[in-house]
Amino acid sequence: MPRGPRGEKRPADVIGNAVKVMRIATGEDTEELPQPERINAGRRGGPARAKALTPQQRAEIARAAAQARWKKSR
Repeated sequence: MPRGPRGEKRPADVIGNAVKVMRIATGEDTEELPQPERINAGRRGGPARAKALTPQQRAEIARAAAQARWKKSR
């Protein structure tokens, strides 16, 4: 099922989507939005992981990422 601009589920066909928007606008239907704590958890994960790694581990990960990037361009 397609998703709207904020991650909400919408019907795939144009007429079904128009009916869904009309029902939301008139208050007949409610719209389910993603939970903010789930969104923010992803933003916190990267820095938390970097803080938990040793400098040597971070360097190894960075080296592998750089090699993968250079391998693609050749």
